[in-house]
Amino acid sequence: MNSMKTVLLEQVYYINLIFRLAVYEIKGMYQIHYLGVLWQILNPTIQVTIYWFVFGLGIRGGQPVGEIPFFIWLLVGLIPWFFISPSIIQGSNSIYSKVSLVSKMKFPISVLPTIRIFSNSFQFVFMLLFLMIILMVYGVNPGWYIIQLPYYLVCLYIFLFCFTLLSSTIATLIRDYQMLLQSLMRMLLYLTPILWDTSRLPQVFENILKLNPFFYIIEGFRNTIFAKEWFFQDPVYAIYFWLLTFVILYFGSRVHLKFRDSFVDYL
Repeated sequence: MNSMKTVLLEQVYYINLIFRLAVYEIKGMYQIHYLGVLWQILNPTIQVTIYWFVFGLGIRGGQPVGEIPFFIWLLVGLIPWFFISPSIIQGSNSIYSKVSLVSKMKFPISVLPTIRIFSNSFQFVFMLLFLMIILMVYGVNPGWYIIQLPYYLVCLYIFLFCFTLLSSTIATLIRDYQMLLQSLMRMLLYLTPILWDTSRLPQVFENILKLNPFFYIIEGFRNTIFAKEWFFQDPVYAIYFWLLTFVILYFGSRVHLKFRDSFVDYL
């Protein structure tokens, strides 16, 4: 428990540093591009268009998911995923890529994955605003269900922090892990209900897919936007998600504190 407390307090104490470095990374990433930060919008827009053309028009022939237009259904799943996937991959590589620069100074290494999550948040916020505009155009009204959106945002950020803390430590110690993780994230795009509707699967297979914590988050966004279900209506699944998140945080903080003084030796 002490390791968890230490790591969490570091995030709170250095929150201003995290935000400043996240902004600096965004500026540095696009400073040599003519369109600059506009790529934060253009890149996901292009990807959404391709997925909609292939899966919406090509495979489904434009058919909706239930009564929901496939484009809207797809967009609600892809926008969180465009935040999740790079945050996991970049966050897991954050310590390895920066530890040689900060190893000789008093720097809280545990904030490096959080900085990557924050830097990716700018695009995520823009895309959420874009989603709200699209929903108004299509006349989709979540009603009172919209008040549970902050809950799923909290789920998303806390899980990303816990996972990248553990994952960045493993990726620094074992470099093969980073390659394995990239392959896993590409696979999870198709094993999470983002591009296709899993409700047609036999219940046993859908339950297996629900072991994926991103399933809980993506479906939570859809349940909120399309006014389907409150998060407390499935308490067993919620308990599973938070228990898994706690276990990852527990082991992640312990492993991180155990090895962080010797990270530079693994470069």
